[in-house]
Amino acid sequence: MPMSERSFLGLSAAGFHRVAYTQWGREDAARTAVCVHGLTRNSRDFDALALDLADRYRVACPDVVGRGKSGRLANPTLYGYPQYCADMAALIARLGVESVDWVGTSMGGLIGMLLAAQSDSPIRRLVINDIGPFIPKAGLQRIADYVGKDPVFEDLAAVESYLRFVLMGFGQLSDEAWRHMAEHSARLRPDGCYGLAYDPAIAEAFKAQPMEDVDLWAVWDGIRCPVLVLRGATSDILPAETAEEMTRRGPKARLVEFAHTGHAPALMTGDQIAAVRDFLLED
Repeated sequence: MPMSERSFLGLSAAGFHRVAYTQWGREDAARTAVCVHGLTRNSRDFDALALDLADRYRVACPDVVGRGKSGRLANPTLYGYPQYCADMAALIARLGVESVDWVGTSMGGLIGMLLAAQSDSPIRRLVINDIGPFIPKAGLQRIADYVGKDPVFEDLAAVESYLRFVLMGFGQLSDEAWRHMAEHSARLRPDGCYGLAYDPAIAEAFKAQPMEDVDLWAVWDGIRCPVLVLRGATSDILPAETAEEMTRRGPKARLVEFAHTGHAPALMTGDQIAAVRDFLLED
């Protein structure tokens, strides 16, 4: 299935910014899926999943502002969920559909939760990948320890080595998958070296808040669409007890766990892709 690179303009209090996204599948597909990445990641994490879904879906995978090929905000204090939700609402309007199925990893899952809890939400089915309405402080601190850093790498091999370390929770991936992430997570600097393809300033808003547990159960209880929760068995971001509680209250989600995986399942392996596809195509 063809993949194309597209963009639209989002609007913040500091002006307009470009939001890039990749699109897979036919324009006239009966269903549309939106796949949104984690805090420091980008749209190309979903290439394998999008390709698999593209026989039945049009799949849009955005680079959240400040990541990948999207623009950066002139005022870094505006990096946060109000802006991300507004941009994703603009993307859905751009796609011109009444409803979408949503797949969100970590940050992308929180954006999906926030949108799905709104009245008259366009989200038909929701897949939340290793995130939930309770996030423990310890897991957030681990992320805070690396987000916002701006390391310099001599080559793509060094980028890949770095990603294998900070993203070890992604699980047991093929060498091809790690190389793919390195290629799409790097930006070539003027000096010929490589940096990471995100704005280090995204950390300012992330770190501006007191480091404490996050409680979004009121949001969770407002969701009405069917929900699938994916969890890495050793995740420090989605505790097992939180995942189980998500199956008992609010939308009473279905839960699937993956062994030998932490935060977060990469959605690049056959079993993980199948779990998402089977849930989305149930009806």
